[in-house]
Amino acid sequence: MSDLTADSPEGVLRPGWSARVDDYPIAGGWTLRGEALVVGDAAGGVYAFDGKSGATIWAQRGVHEGGVLAVAIHPSQPVFATGGQDGRVLLWSAAEGRTSLAVDVGSGWVENVAWSPDGKRLAVSCARQVHAYGADGAKIWRSDDHPSTVSAIAWSSPEELASACYGRVTFFDASGGKPGQKLEWTGSLVSMVLSPDGDIVACGSQDNSVHFWRRSTEQDSMMSGYPAKPSALAFDGTGTLLATGGGEAVTVWSFQGRGPEGTRPGVLDLHAETVTTLSFARRGMRLASGGRDGVVAVWSLGRGGKGDAIGAAPVADVVGDVYWRPDGHALAALDAQGGATVWQVMARA
Repeated sequence: MSDLTADSPEGVLRPGWSARVDDYPIAGGWTLRGEALVVGDAAGGVYAFDGKSGATIWAQRGVHEGGVLAVAIHPSQPVFATGGQDGRVLLWSAAEGRTSLAVDVGSGWVENVAWSPDGKRLAVSCARQVHAYGADGAKIWRSDDHPSTVSAIAWSSPEELASACYGRVTFFDASGGKPGQKLEWTGSLVSMVLSPDGDIVACGSQDNSVHFWRRSTEQDSMMSGYPAKPSALAFDGTGTLLATGGGEAVTVWSFQGRGPEGTRPGVLDLHAETVTTLSFARRGMRLASGGRDGVVAVWSLGRGGKGDAIGAAPVADVVGDVYWRPDGHALAALDAQGGATVWQVMARA
């Protein structure tokens, strides 16, 4: 158990700024160089806040009927995409708050959007299908129906996309949508994350376990015994550590050497309620976590997965998500009261 408390910002977290949106904030992210924090809410509004001051740059309310469900920031341009319950994808200018394109995907909810690493394609999931578009909004391909609603999508490379649903992970050729490798396991997969090199696939399951495969060998393993569904998963930038939620503690598995099979994970204790979100900084071994207890924590980890809390701070309600600014010197959190809070992150406490 860490000596830190979360009554006020402590350790490496120093007060920055806070802002509010009109409803429950669903998703967001930092623009390319951290100039702005973009947030979409459950009332269908999209907002941009100045990255340094928190001042509202622009706000567009009610743009997605039924609410925003997903936000994806372009990797190299000042644009981003949103998906919503109205079955549409919108492309936005981050600086001006104007939509440059609206795509009607289908009659279902658009629950996931993701830019390819080179920014040339945008992948979208709507109900049981995956769609791929060019950066100009032109449709490239659409998948056949999956066995169930697609729960997650992720790019393994600019030329390959993965999807998760009940019973399987499927990899698609990005240029034509041809299905390739399929990794099957009987169970409902509720979350998915890929290692940076695309070889390891980890999924949280409805049965309170984490299932993972090594694509190169198709060897699969399972980590069980979580108190709740592990919906929060994150790999560090080297692919060595996999952080998982699924309870009050953060469990960190190390893929160093022959791990994680037959090894003991790191167990990070600070949260008083279930962990809801996890995110590694782009560089180094710093992990941010948020929980149902309304606490955000920052951890410093070793390559074996053990570590200590080096920062903690409270927000108004359940933490929905956390986002590292691209340079790693600031951290944003969204909470269920509509708050967006940003802290400066120091190099040391």
